[in-house]
Amino acid sequence: MTEAPPRVLTTAAADALLERLKALHGPLMFHQSGGCCDGSSPMCFPVGEFRVGAQDVFLGHVAGDIPVWMGAAQFEYWRHTQLTIDCVPGRGAGMSLESPEGLRFIVRSRVFTDAEAQLLDQKGEPPRGA
Repeated sequence: MTEAPPRVLTTAAADALLERLKALHGPLMFHQSGGCCDGSSPMCFPVGEFRVGAQDVFLGHVAGDIPVWMGAAQFEYWRHTQLTIDCVPGRGAGMSLESPEGLRFIVRSRVFTDAEAQLLDQKGEPPRGA
């Protein structure tokens, strides 16, 4: 039996930036809300500085141990896509840890194939926050 594909990945460039941020700030997490300002960009926080709620959907871990969460309303729009967190030159939101680095995290996406979508459906709904 084939395993369901991951819902979220990172690029090598994002992984390198995450390693630098972990060295500076300790354990990290991502959240993407789809809200105003840079809410459509993934926000990187030290673990514990963003409170995950029952309306947040757990997409998986990236870069080994970094959990990625998304607001439920945003997830409904993107549930059919695999997300890849990347970074590009520029300045993102002041709340996200990469801001002083001269880089910003962005999300790239691709639509799951029919076979991948079926595997994800068989796996069931992703977990929600507490």
